[in-house]
Amino acid sequence: MKIEAIQTYILRSPLDKPFYSSQARFTDRNSLLVRICTDDGIVGWGEGGQYGPPEPVACCINDVLAPRLINTPADTPNRTFEELYAFSRDFGQKGTYIEALSAIDIALWDIMGKSLGRPVHALLGGAFRNQVKAYGTGCYYPDFFADTPKMLAALESEAQQLKESGLRAVKIKIGLLPIEIDGQRVDLVRQIFGSDFPLMIDANHAYNATSATRMGRRVESNEILWFEEPVTPEDHAGYQQVRRSLNIPIAGGECEFTRYGFRDLIEDCVDIVQLDLCCAGGFTEWQKISALASIFSKPVLPHVWGSGIAVAAALQAIATAPPCPHTAYPVALQNEPMIEFDRTPNPIRDDLLQQPFRLENGYLAVPAGPGLGVEIDEAVLQRLTVSH
Repeated sequence: MKIEAIQTYILRSPLDKPFYSSQARFTDRNSLLVRICTDDGIVGWGEGGQYGPPEPVACCINDVLAPRLINTPADTPNRTFEELYAFSRDFGQKGTYIEALSAIDIALWDIMGKSLGRPVHALLGGAFRNQVKAYGTGCYYPDFFADTPKMLAALESEAQQLKESGLRAVKIKIGLLPIEIDGQRVDLVRQIFGSDFPLMIDANHAYNATSATRMGRRVESNEILWFEEPVTPEDHAGYQQVRRSLNIPIAGGECEFTRYGFRDLIEDCVDIVQLDLCCAGGFTEWQKISALASIFSKPVLPHVWGSGIAVAAALQAIATAPPCPHTAYPVALQNEPMIEFDRTPNPIRDDLLQQPFRLENGYLAVPAGPGLGVEIDEAVLQRLTVSH
């Protein structure tokens, strides 16, 4: 079984209501899919290109990596990743090239699962669970974020909707506004959900260590389960300073790449490891990064931001994660993993698959079919594709 053809799809869907994180205004949702076909007719899907424009990732695949893969074995994803990483190491240890390798890796695991008639989680060693509790990411900033009363009223309405949606935990955005106003946002959401509901905050690396510490102390009384990306990804010393200064667990890793990048982050900087399979190296690197995290008894809770392929890949990986550490009755967000289920509008997630993911009693089911266990709706794919 050899690789016969590789095709990329740049997906983009405009949003009716743009929103902000601390870093940017989002006017659309975009990503990049790769389709790999074998000489015996099997098709595998992967995803990358979620951070910034997907076009550079498509160029990496189409112009550099794909020519090296044609007529090579399609059922050796680990070997393929290692050989492609070795080839691109001198100029692509992070960022665009690793996103491209991630998409290829996920597609090859999808192919291998389909060729054997088994889901990816079986190939990775077996599942600990067939469904995963979901936490919702929401409460971004509206275009009118500078109008504090209006912004807080919109936040209250959104938080109430999230509360009624059946989610088991919620993560909200901070970092765009002054610390006191963002503190009011956290206070409001905590009031709506009540004292016992799991609540997390995500700054998208908006602060330096001093400001992050101030923000953390401002909201500590709200029983925050984790403070995500308090400082910039490169600032390991800042991570360490914030972690020493607060009683809130620190999470991060969505902007890190491969096991090499995660080594120091896991040991000294974070309590919760948040690699993104579509950016950090696919299933091949998931196994290695998870093994590193297990040495320090740190849970791996993947970051998920993309299409239905990204959700499927994360579910397949999370299914294989043991309780960390083991107990006879694992508890979600204590030693049992959860999956991130972004609640902003996202047609490339909600419309792309023939059977979209749906929350059931706060859970997402792990796909049980071969490979990733999902199928693309070709008509929707063509509608969302802006470039090949």
